[in-house]
Amino acid sequence: MKTIGLWAAIILPLWDIPLIVRVVKRKSSQDISLIWAIGIWITAVMLAPSAFLSGDKMAIGFNTMNVIMLTGVMIVTIKYRKGTQ
Repeated sequence: MKTIGLWAAIILPLWDIPLIVRVVKRKSSQDISLIWAIGIWITAVMLAPSAFLSGDKMAIGFNTMNVIMLTGVMIVTIKYRKGTQ
């Protein structure tokens, strides 16, 4: 069960990829809340040290992938905020 949990923790944040792809294709992030994108990224970064210190592989895997993917979401949301630059 721990192996399944670890894989789920790693795969779950990958669902951010379609959002990133959609923003890049449209060259606009107007329909995404900037406060949400920045707020969820800050929260993930704040949670990460706790996961790393816990030593729990599932928490470390999830938080690592979550921070990476949410960083991508935040970057494209900010980059494409005003449409085509």
